[in-house]
Amino acid sequence: IFFRKLYNMGELEKFDGVLLGIAQQHTGGVESLMDTFFGFLSRKTDFFTGVASSEAEKTLLKCFKKWSDISKEAHEKKQADQEKARKQREAKAAAEAKKRADAAAAAAAEPKIQEITDEEEAEIVQKAKAAEAKKSEEQPETKTEEPKKSDDGEDEDEGKGAKPNAGNGGDGPGYTWTQNLAELEVRIPMPLPKVKGKDCTVDIKATSVKVGLKNADPIVDGELFAKVKVDDVAWTIEDGNVVVVHLTKVNQMEWWKHVVVGHPEINLQKVQPENSKLEELDGETRQTVEKMMYDQRQKSMGLPTSEEQEKQKMLQKFMAQHPEMDFSKAKFC
Repeated sequence: IFFRKLYNMGELEKFDGVLLGIAQQHTGGVESLMDTFFGFLSRKTDFFTGVASSEAEKTLLKCFKKWSDISKEAHEKKQADQEKARKQREAKAAAEAKKRADAAAAAAAEPKIQEITDEEEAEIVQKAKAAEAKKSEEQPETKTEEPKKSDDGEDEDEGKGAKPNAGNGGDGPGYTWTQNLAELEVRIPMPLPKVKGKDCTVDIKATSVKVGLKNADPIVDGELFAKVKVDDVAWTIEDGNVVVVHLTKVNQMEWWKHVVVGHPEINLQKVQPENSKLEELDGETRQTVEKMMYDQRQKSMGLPTSEEQEKQKMLQKFMAQHPEMDFSKAKFC
């Protein structure tokens, strides 16, 4: 807003072509460009001699402060807009997840009947007669098998992949990464003590990533574990030589086991969602997200999901309440 109040956008941009052409001829960067400009003022104007040097310096600092303030305000606004968009995406994803969970629960509320073969019918009838002969008084409770334990007490499936770091990510060849359900952050140290943006090559597509120094082999190069939103990609340089890449997942209800296909994997069963992120959600949405994560872990271990467990309980209860009904010729799924 401050930026637009001061200047008309068309007036600002009309010199961009000329200035860009001049800037491209200065391989020494901004310092070289400014040196040329002040040389022009010295040779062609009385900027340095027409007024006291303190006045010239005051004019210079005034212009610098003005554009510094404009730049900072624009940068802060961009960051605020990105944060707002991120929260909106998370809220939308959680709402859609709840909608899908409600629809699945409604579908599971009624038992479905499947046709069976003659062989299956004969087997069911035989079992039913045997049960009646023994006059079984109650149905056995449905028990969920616990995953088998190894001698040291660890689940067998837990050996698949490394333990996630504190950010639910891990280490790759030449980089580290962290994640939440919606986003990833990849940190790639450069092999130089100090680099600038112009020294780096960062090429992010929906399904691939390539990061490194110009005119050198890439440090990270390969196919991504899943698709990302190219329009939301952002990267910066921290600590002088660490390229930090921010990626937004297309599927924001999925944990990644690695960033690049073929690189070391993490054990998704040991991923721990950040409490701070869950606490930002309302109670109902948080419960839905936690349920989805529980179901994901159950599926990865080959165990029933929460909906399947609830369905089994409902069927057992219904059959126990209606012993007069013959279920021998039906299958429930």
